Amino acid sequence: GAGRIAAVLAHAYRAVRPIRRVRVWNRNATRARLLVERLSADGFEAALATDLEQAVRASDIVTCATLSTQPLVRGQWLQPGQHLDLIGAFAPHMRETDDECFRDTSVFVDCAEAPLKAGDLVFPLASGALAPSGIRARLEDLCRGRHPGRANGHEITVFKSVGSALEDLAAGMLAYEGAAGSADR
Repeated sequence: GAGRIAAVLAHAYRAVRPIRRVRVWNRNATRARLLVERLSADGFEAALATDLEQAVRASDIVTCATLSTQPLVRGQWLQPGQHLDLIGAFAPHMRETDDECFRDTSVFVDCAEAPLKAGDLVFPLASGALAPSGIRARLEDLCRGRHPGRANGHEITVFKSVGSALEDLAAGMLAYEGAAGSADR
């Protein structure tokens, strides 16, 4: 994607990982070019990805932030060690991936309701490509250290977010605390 959410993702990742290079693919090439220009101005080595499959295969982290109702990313494109981050397609009829993205991968979700709300999970659960036990942990479990996350460097991990009011509240609290802290200086 190349919309409002996609515009902040590289910055969010760079807060916790040494992200330098970003490739942007979007169905609308003009929107993708605009995001590339914006990210380049922000100091990223940003480029337009014209071939989605090639871009997915060559990436360490693949992030989808779309409103797609049809799979865009295919499981056969995923490589050992990759992380697939799915933060768009938040309703049961929407999906950014095919069922194969969930076969033999470690899946994490933001909340317990995600398997009921996200087409990216609803469809592979229904087809058997993903067993309920294939969902390793929720975001809370990762943040509290109750689950270690990635087991090894070859594991393909998938995170599916459907959005949660708690996530919005936590982000708001961090922003407020940051603003209050800078006002005290």
